Amino acid sequence: MSIALTNPVAASPVHQEPLRVMLVDDSVVIRGMISRWLSAEPDIVVAASLRTGLEAVNQVERINPDIAVLDIEMPELDGISALPQLLAKKRNLIVIMASTLTRRNAEISFKALSLGASDYIPKPESTRESSAAETFRHDLVQKIRHLGAKVRRSSSNTHAHPHAPVADRALRAPVAPAVAAPIARRNFSTQNPRVLLIGSSTGGPQALMSVIAEIGPVIDRFPVLITQHMPPTFTTILGEHLARASHRPAREAIDGEAVKAGHIYLAPGGRHMRVARHGTETVIVLDDGAPINFCKPAVDPLFTSAIDVWHGGILALVLTGMGSDGMRGGKDIVAAGGSVIAQDEATSVVWGMPGAAAHAGICSAVLPLNQIAPKLVRLFSGDRS
Repeated sequence: MSIALTNPVAASPVHQEPLRVMLVDDSVVIRGMISRWLSAEPDIVVAASLRTGLEAVNQVERINPDIAVLDIEMPELDGISALPQLLAKKRNLIVIMASTLTRRNAEISFKALSLGASDYIPKPESTRESSAAETFRHDLVQKIRHLGAKVRRSSSNTHAHPHAPVADRALRAPVAPAVAAPIARRNFSTQNPRVLLIGSSTGGPQALMSVIAEIGPVIDRFPVLITQHMPPTFTTILGEHLARASHRPAREAIDGEAVKAGHIYLAPGGRHMRVARHGTETVIVLDDGAPINFCKPAVDPLFTSAIDVWHGGILALVLTGMGSDGMRGGKDIVAAGGSVIAQDEATSVVWGMPGAAAHAGICSAVLPLNQIAPKLVRLFSGDRS
């Protein structure tokens, strides 16, 4: 087991500015609801609440937000048209696209990711559904907090936000500066991998496209199963995008279907995906159980269930994402004799899931995104160097 210095951990606390959020949505109800939620968070301040994309473009330099929550459908200038103009005026702006769960909006959200948006969030169809609204609130606050971590500024620098009111600057949350901590790396398994499992969340669609497009030789000989934290409709479209990127069959998995080499199976939004033995075949098992790690689908059920099928012949990849989903399942895979690779911090949109796996000491490699596909091809060819 080798040790590498990387990764920030807590040291002595320092004070930092709250994250400045610009809300852009033509619904006064949605703006009011989100404003109330965010105003209740000590490390977040609503810097502006605007009705159209045109207002956002015209005022973004004055408002100087860290993060914009951008609706897709708005009068005067819609979200997808406003996005590149906002990024042109503020290059490091974090943009979260918000939309209802329609196929059209899901397609637009994918396009927004390719244009520079950092993430997306589905809006509940009705704000009167308390459970849906609470899930939306939890997910939005977590996305803002994790995506905003990269742009937080120390409150000791009072010029970081020259246009922020003094009252805003008084809202300070203690955070710790980054210091190097050791990460242990394990040797790769002596067993040849017979399946590739991938877990991802925030930033995952872009990372998945990058990896899948370059691992054709792996897909041709072995099954690939993916759990991406994503709602229904979005996973349907992600499957179509992965099929185009890989030039191989890729789609949402179907309950009971056989798992075969040459195919990419994607957990459907809103359902956990597992695998099981059925006679001589390996089959997909979908269930509608409760969220795991606040996620549905979750990565851990896929990772853990695969052990009964492939035992130590598993290679698991944990890509960019919030939280720690995949870490517990990764521990089980390693205990069974398999191997885990994590994406590194520098190339992750959020180093939550891969960071948790790396910190747990279960990874045989922690790699930048552009080195993952070549490594996978070598490992599945029998090269463990």
